[in-house]
Amino acid sequence: MTGRQGFVAFAIVTPIIIYALSFLSPSFFWAFLVVGPLIVIGLFDMFQTKHTIKRLYPIFGRLRYILESFRTEIQQYFVESDLDGTPIPREFRSLVYQRAKGNRDTRPFGTIFDVNAAGYEWVNHSIHAKHLSDYKPRIKFGGDECTKPYMASPLNISAMSYGALSKNAIMALNRGAKMGDFSHNTGEGSMSPHHLKHGGDIVWQIGTGYFGCRDHKGNFNPLTFQENAIKDVVKMIEIKLSQGAKPGHGGILPAAKLTKEISEIRDVPMGEDVISPPSHSAFSSPKELLQFIEQLRELSGGKPIGFKLCVGRKDEFLAICKAMLETGIKPDFITVDGGEGGTGAAPVEFTNSVGTPIKDALVFVNSALIGVGLRDQIRIIAAGKMLSAFHILRAMALGADAVNSARGMMLALGCIQSRTCNTDECPTGIATQNPGRNKGLVVTDKAQRVANFHRDTVKSLVELIGAAGLNNLNELRPEHINRRIQGTDVKNYAQLYPEIISGSLLQASTVDPSWKYDWDKANASAW
Repeated sequence: MTGRQGFVAFAIVTPIIIYALSFLSPSFFWAFLVVGPLIVIGLFDMFQTKHTIKRLYPIFGRLRYILESFRTEIQQYFVESDLDGTPIPREFRSLVYQRAKGNRDTRPFGTIFDVNAAGYEWVNHSIHAKHLSDYKPRIKFGGDECTKPYMASPLNISAMSYGALSKNAIMALNRGAKMGDFSHNTGEGSMSPHHLKHGGDIVWQIGTGYFGCRDHKGNFNPLTFQENAIKDVVKMIEIKLSQGAKPGHGGILPAAKLTKEISEIRDVPMGEDVISPPSHSAFSSPKELLQFIEQLRELSGGKPIGFKLCVGRKDEFLAICKAMLETGIKPDFITVDGGEGGTGAAPVEFTNSVGTPIKDALVFVNSALIGVGLRDQIRIIAAGKMLSAFHILRAMALGADAVNSARGMMLALGCIQSRTCNTDECPTGIATQNPGRNKGLVVTDKAQRVANFHRDTVKSLVELIGAAGLNNLNELRPEHINRRIQGTDVKNYAQLYPEIISGSLLQASTVDPSWKYDWDKANASAW
């Protein structure tokens, strides 16, 4: 008997049985309150044409969709271990929660990591470990061309726009940044009043949509840029070339999350997805990018200007390096975003299969700048799953001067990794514009949690530096980090990622063979 046949039998026989039993007691008629709706639902399932499962298995076919609707919760709460959850395992989610809440963040009874597994990484400690007391290290951003350099924390809030996040989430992040003395990247959705309310340091991100500095046609507007850039809270400006979640695609704000306030801030129409172009209209070549950087530095009054990218074609980044050499114009910093994806919603193929992962990208950018002799003049920021002090330490060993964290800060706000950021149904009020949901996020409480997470993570970073026998972050080198390759085969980062010779790309005779193809292909005047 098929499912459909079974339902037909049920729909015919059950009413007859109930009717017969009603002769014994009229109270049996109450059963129709249950059976009647089931028959109606089953008939609907049988004759609808969109779902084969429902057509073949009336009523029971719905169980599949019901179970599937909370599969994520079942997986997270009952199935996954502390280490196999994705994108972020419970071990690191718990660490962020504990530090954010000010709870004990120590672990008893040893590590739960398999230290003999391929890929396990650790830092070498020193017998002569140092006790460091400066738990607020600073990194200077801004070269000789800057009149207003910025002393940054090694850990800062990565780019997340108002629109992607709720106003309460934005205010909590910025208030936390103010309390902890670190910076808050606006994301490409422009500065909103919620970014400015609490006075935390701002890194203003300029994307391809030029939100906050665009004319009525969507092109860059120097006057509106200058009005915002000269504000005291704006410490640096970042030009977004691409992002790890969807490199080469452009930003997306679903229409479901577009409110009247956001549409006014971004100067876009209501009722449509807000899609930023995949590339900039203000420049179209490496040299023009650097000229744009110089223009923004002048308009901002001498503040540090940099750009963010997810590394794709190596020759295109090397083209920018060649343009730096030819024009003499340099960015003050470069933010390297990993292709692992971040908080931004993106097409599946772009999230899973486009963009260079953070370690490889960081090594490449650092080596390229060393190769052209400019590494000491440009700071590097790394972004991509920076959740613990070891993650930061590892990135710095590969060349980063500082790191940005988006998902770590969202977890500090109370994110439960429901992965509904693009639906406007975020259950924690963080990634939604639903007033009923985001009012549950109390700004003062969550701001303190953001500040706590930052404070304790940076403190742990300093303690790791001391344990390695180093005096400061600048002394960290690739050889301090080890990775198990397989079995007893262990290599440090210096062996895994050999460093290019300083200035070796400046003369054809000294270009490493592995760099020659991309270097020769790079053109400072065109991508």
